[in-house]
Amino acid sequence: MYSCCNTWVPRMTEATFTFRVDEALKSEFAAAAKARDRSGAQLLRDFMRDVVRQQQGAAEHDAWFRHQVQVGLDAAAAGDLVPDETVEAEAAAWRRETRRKLTGSSS
Repeated sequence: MYSCCNTWVPRMTEATFTFRVDEALKSEFAAAAKARDRSGAQLLRDFMRDVVRQQQGAAEHDAWFRHQVQVGLDAAAAGDLVPDETVEAEAAAWRRETRRKLTGSSS
């Protein structure tokens, strides 16, 4: 750990990631990195961070979705239901409004 701005910050530990790649792909990747004024290692780290972020976002969304489904199941089990006629009437009104917007009419 080291001190920064009177706050203790943990040091980032580094690890080496080694893998095999086709020479042509390596050359093209290096050229693409150079065109972006970045090193290949910087781009790979960025990509890895993006993948981790996407995975975390997907996991969070999945947890939220599962919770919403459970809320709905619990409400249904408790008899807290919306009558079919109400749902159909709201859907019909939504369809009419959408058609009106798509056709640009005001009636």
